[in-house]
Amino acid sequence: MSQPKLFSIIDKAIYDYKMIEPGDRILIGASGGKDSTALVEYFANRAKRKDANFTFSAIHIETDFEACTMSPRLRAQMQEWNVDTINYFVDVQNRIKEGFKMSCYWCSNQRRNELVHFALKHGYNKIALGHHMDDILETLLMNMLVKSELSTMPPRLNYQKYPLSLIRPLCYADVETIKEHAKASGYISTTCTCMYQDNSGRKDARARLEALTHGDRRAKEKMFAALRNINKEYLP
Repeated sequence: MSQPKLFSIIDKAIYDYKMIEPGDRILIGASGGKDSTALVEYFANRAKRKDANFTFSAIHIETDFEACTMSPRLRAQMQEWNVDTINYFVDVQNRIKEGFKMSCYWCSNQRRNELVHFALKHGYNKIALGHHMDDILETLLMNMLVKSELSTMPPRLNYQKYPLSLIRPLCYADVETIKEHAKASGYISTTCTCMYQDNSGRKDARARLEALTHGDRRAKEKMFAALRNINKEYLP
């Protein structure tokens, strides 16, 4: 029986960027949304292969925003895949320094730092996140237009300070492919809708990416490929 299209796309990304290596202990950040849920399902299926040479766990960072809590139904769905999800509470609000306000970017960084600390403490050598191709291209546009910097989220990032790598196995998958897979699989997903949500920069970048590509997957793939085909002779 053939595997889902999305899983074949993930297989190629993992091969190209050597995201899974013998003996890996991988920690998956499970937010409860369709992207990370697809990632958990993929790893659960890949672990059944005869040549599986890694172990993995899924972790949900629960904050003090009730709306960001993973639903019991989604936990039950993951248990059907033989995946037990670790629940890890982070009190984000009390970390805000006087004179500063909550933002999606700041909260995301707090949760990412906790993932790194948890992975190091419990012996994981890789963290898998659910960022897909659209996320990577949107970040490229945001960094260009806001930071004047040509950079984005790499498919694999090897930390210099820690014996840890961050991988994004969905890097070749556009958001529509993930949506189609989620619908076909009947996902029970949840997303953060906290009162502090302010991601206007991300929404603007999404609109610009849509204007550039008209939602065409092949156009997005060409943009992504351009990031690995840099002609420095024709750059300032």
